[in-house]
Amino acid sequence: MADLKKLVEELGKLTVIEAAELVKMLEEEWGVSAAAPVAMAAVGGAAAAVEVEDEKTEFDVVIKDAGPKKIEVIKVIRKLTSLGLKEAKDMAEAAGSKVMEQVGKDVAEDAKKQLEEAGAVVELA
Repeated sequence: MADLKKLVEELGKLTVIEAAELVKMLEEEWGVSAAAPVAMAAVGGAAAAVEVEDEKTEFDVVIKDAGPKKIEVIKVIRKLTSLGLKEAKDMAEAAGSKVMEQVGKDVAEDAKKQLEEAGAVVELA
């Protein structure tokens, strides 16, 4: 049997991009989807979600469109996330990409402002 503590330590060293790739690989290998339990929880807790929305303190910064100045948007993404050039470019080109997840309102609004100044269409979710 695998040493679980060592496995946890190794997984803790992964970057966000590496962790996302690992999730994709595991989904393909095992034929499952990591999103399914989240969707089911959202359906079951719809009434509770209405109450939580009033008290929302954490936001996701989502790019809807990079706009005409994609290079400027990529620069801002790199500044906000410390991603590499390729990862930031991929994020800018994929509509619906989350630049930041579960951040405070002030941080989210600042990131949105910077991205919009660079020419992107941004949404706080």
